[in-house]
Amino acid sequence: MFKNTVFILVVFVLSLSVESQNKEASKKNTNNPKLVVGIVVDQMRYDYLTRFYSKYGEGGFKRMMNEGFNCKNNHYNYVPTYTGPGHASVYTGTTPKYHGIIANDWYDKEIKKSVYCAEDESVQAVGAETEDGQMSPHRMKTTTFADENRLFTQMRGKTIGISIKDRGAILPAGHTANAAYWFYGKDKGYFISSTFYMNSLPKWVNDFNNSDAAELYLKPWNTLYPIETYTESGADLNTFEGGFKGQETATFPYDLNVLKEQNSGFDIIKATAYGNSIVTDFAIAAITGEQLGQDNFTDILAVSFSSTDYVGHNFGVNSKEVEDTYIRLDKDLERFFKVLDEKVGKGNYTVFLTADHAAVDVPSYLQTVKIPAGYIDSKAQKSKFIEFVKTEFGTADLIENVSNNQVFLNRAKVKELDLDLDDVQEAIVNEIINYENIDKAYTATTMSSTEFTTGIETLLQKGYNQKRSGDVIFVYDPAFISYSKTGSTHGSGLNYDTHVPLLFFGKGIKHGQTLQKTEITDIAPTMSALLGTSFPNGSIGQPLEFVLN
Repeated sequence: MFKNTVFILVVFVLSLSVESQNKEASKKNTNNPKLVVGIVVDQMRYDYLTRFYSKYGEGGFKRMMNEGFNCKNNHYNYVPTYTGPGHASVYTGTTPKYHGIIANDWYDKEIKKSVYCAEDESVQAVGAETEDGQMSPHRMKTTTFADENRLFTQMRGKTIGISIKDRGAILPAGHTANAAYWFYGKDKGYFISSTFYMNSLPKWVNDFNNSDAAELYLKPWNTLYPIETYTESGADLNTFEGGFKGQETATFPYDLNVLKEQNSGFDIIKATAYGNSIVTDFAIAAITGEQLGQDNFTDILAVSFSSTDYVGHNFGVNSKEVEDTYIRLDKDLERFFKVLDEKVGKGNYTVFLTADHAAVDVPSYLQTVKIPAGYIDSKAQKSKFIEFVKTEFGTADLIENVSNNQVFLNRAKVKELDLDLDDVQEAIVNEIINYENIDKAYTATTMSSTEFTTGIETLLQKGYNQKRSGDVIFVYDPAFISYSKTGSTHGSGLNYDTHVPLLFFGKGIKHGQTLQKTEITDIAPTMSALLGTSFPNGSIGQPLEFVLN
């Protein structure tokens, strides 16, 4: 009896001690925002803020600009400007050279096959039986500022990642996230996750999926306002857009319920403005379901709006579809911010908004207005290149892979033929630099041994990972792309791909604007400085002191 009493007393004292520690820790964090929301808009050019400004309401993009801080000259500081590297760089504060996400997909020199930035065969899908759920951040080598916040708060602060794309949810949330959720379309229209995070979906996610939320968006997509008022974009009927299977022209309206059968079911939602709306719906559900921002331990909510990218790739930078998508996204941001005001409280949360890359105008359109632009026949170039290698070295087996504007050599074969690796790399550079519309080419040796401080070479070097990148890297002429003749793409180090918005607003943020150049890697250390945490372990960016109160 006495022993039981002593045991109960010890447990009671320990519980009081833990409660006291939690209260003390909570007090230390009262100056921090209760919630940090990071928003990445996939393929958003900076000029979408200014071009569509007159069409925006007061509660979305304009609210961020009018109440917060606008960094007008914000750029990516590396090549390639793709989705995976972009999301990783925003949240890690570093570039592919260090975080290792060198593309969306890349050739893995160790296992001799192409890999996807978020794939992980060691985990399983949660929420649907599909390989689309075998995902985790394990290929990202460094921490995110969300990871550092989790460590700082002894895992008390939550991190949730949400996106249409798996990589848009997973990479920002980092390695220690409570959850990352992405949209699985096809025959389901569900948000799913993986066993990296959990073994079953929380009740609030199941409730959302079972509410048939996706069904509501299988409806006609027409312009929000009369199409004749969309004077900031080109003609609706033109030859520069892709469109959907089952509809003869890429023109409004699009009846998604009719078109779904020929466009992978619920996947069609991803490629319309409604994809952003369902992400907003889910993010709002997460705020309540996860009780985000309800205590004094800062939570992180990473939201990526991916449908802007799908629409841009399909219809192009200058399309009515892109304009309508941003007008509708502005409305989604407004209702999202209203929920944050209500649930977390004005002045209790901080938001930043940026993009993972921008995009080039459709080259076939640029040609009609006499701007140098065009298309690369990459298959013909590769065929010509392989013939060169056969003639020069007696075998094509020297080449393992050509992808992402890189050449990967079979180094075992180079050694077997008693060739000098540097000489082979240099011979390839001297060959492909002569190809039409190849602007620059460099060897791995150059990238690893020469320190560049200006120009495209600096961007290439910051995107070059010695363990993962190829033996030769090359760059196309401005506005020349290896892509279809409809729709826009991205990937270069030119301003049309690197110049993206950077807006901050909320707790701890000054009101103002600057034309001083900022870089994408500055975001994570700025958030860390705001929270008083360690910077992400590979961060090379600088805190933007002029943004913070």
